[in-house]
Amino acid sequence: MEAVLDFLGSIPWWAWILIALALVAVRDVFFQKKHTISHNFPIIGHIRYMLESIGPELRQYLVANNREELPFNRIERGWIYASAKNENNYEGFGTDKDIYSHQYYFINNAMIPYKLEKGHPNMEDKCFLPSAKIMGAYNKRRKPYRPGSVINISAMSFGSLSAKAVESMNIGALKAGAYHNTGEGGLSPYHSNGADVVFHFGTGYFGVRDENGNFSMEKLKKLVEEKPFIKAIEVKLSQGAKPGKGGVLPGKKITKEIAEIRGVEIGKDVLSPAYHTAFSTIPELMDFVERIAEETGLPVGIKAAIGKLDQWKELAGLMKETNRGPDFITIDGGEGGTGAAPPSFADHVSLPWVFGFRDIYRVFKDEGISDRVVFIASGKLGFPAKAAMAFAMGADCINVAREAMMSIGCIQAQICHTNRCPAGVATQNKWLQRGINIPLKSDRLNQYFKTFRKELLEITHACGYEHPCQLTMDDVDVSLGDKNLTQTLAHTYGYNKVKVPFDSMQHLQDCIYLGGKNKELMEKCS
Repeated sequence: MEAVLDFLGSIPWWAWILIALALVAVRDVFFQKKHTISHNFPIIGHIRYMLESIGPELRQYLVANNREELPFNRIERGWIYASAKNENNYEGFGTDKDIYSHQYYFINNAMIPYKLEKGHPNMEDKCFLPSAKIMGAYNKRRKPYRPGSVINISAMSFGSLSAKAVESMNIGALKAGAYHNTGEGGLSPYHSNGADVVFHFGTGYFGVRDENGNFSMEKLKKLVEEKPFIKAIEVKLSQGAKPGKGGVLPGKKITKEIAEIRGVEIGKDVLSPAYHTAFSTIPELMDFVERIAEETGLPVGIKAAIGKLDQWKELAGLMKETNRGPDFITIDGGEGGTGAAPPSFADHVSLPWVFGFRDIYRVFKDEGISDRVVFIASGKLGFPAKAAMAFAMGADCINVAREAMMSIGCIQAQICHTNRCPAGVATQNKWLQRGINIPLKSDRLNQYFKTFRKELLEITHACGYEHPCQLTMDDVDVSLGDKNLTQTLAHTYGYNKVKVPFDSMQHLQDCIYLGGKNKELMEKCS
């Protein structure tokens, strides 16, 4: 035995490496049958697979230029990171964008910008920017709601996101005076730190489902009564990442806590159907919305990605005829992506936001009822200039998802569906979540929202207006290419936005329905 040990000890370290490589080569050639490359090219084939596995990181940090990446390029991510950290988010030496490219948009500034007078709300708070419209006002709901911020957190559920990520966002929304949409995973303790909440549910009815998985009005009523910070209800018909397809939450992401909140089994994949069981026609949807509004007193809206328009025309016609219907409509662009989806859906099903919004707004405008609906825009609009374009087209609020994730540390690793998010944002792995410092991250989301509103206001003032709701389709030009050069949004998309009633920013500040005013909790969190 000693002789064997002496012999093994006499082998140099480099020989052990050669022996290990030889064993790998023998395995590749004679035993493994799954991988052709490693069979034909033993050892070298493994290097190829390793490089392939880190390809996204190599492209993100070493290969792609500042404007090349998708869904968010390095300049866009850098602006969010810098804004969230309250760092210098300017760029020097002029833009590096191709401003002559097709579909490039230009905001038309006024010769003399809007001037803030002494005592104006924005003299004291340069970030004060609530919605110009009130949810539920037209339909006379018992508890109307004016969002205290024009930028808010879009639907992202606990389960898809980690507990610490959701809690950071909720506290950040509280500090920023914004609302937090729960996503379809139910209301968790992490959504309940004081921010205004829009309770959102889809075809799985998580959090408000009975033992058979169907919608329970009694559970919804009880939830609203026990949680007064719920300010509105949103019914999801579809979402940008996968319209017409049910959601999937992998079983490995379902903990005991998530199972209890959603009312599902631990460790088992949760499949949401593509369709609702509570309604199946447009008239039934209308009745469903009205029943929820009557039982809870809250404004009720719907969320959808846009494709065919026939049922939307039916909805708008019924709303005009019956004087009922949803108080707000969230239009989600096909470029949305916090929910995992097959590439065939993510790449090709539903319209991008700008085309989808144009189609829906025109439907409601043609019926003469666009003024009674609060339009919420969702789809890569978490940048002030893009938001200005959205407001010019008729949007009243902006919902952001991935931009909010980036403000609290998301690095666009694009592995949200694997439960291995390195930033701890989209994982249930406790170790990975440990890196999220909730007070720090909530401050960063708060600062991102405040910077967004401040810069959107500055763009608005440069155009000669007090509030972005006053922006019109003639205030933004679009490059059409060829001999068309540029045309206004009105010419390009074939409609003019309906004027939004607006008195003054002071009027909005004095509104009794203004949200985001929990000053006691805001001061406690700061």
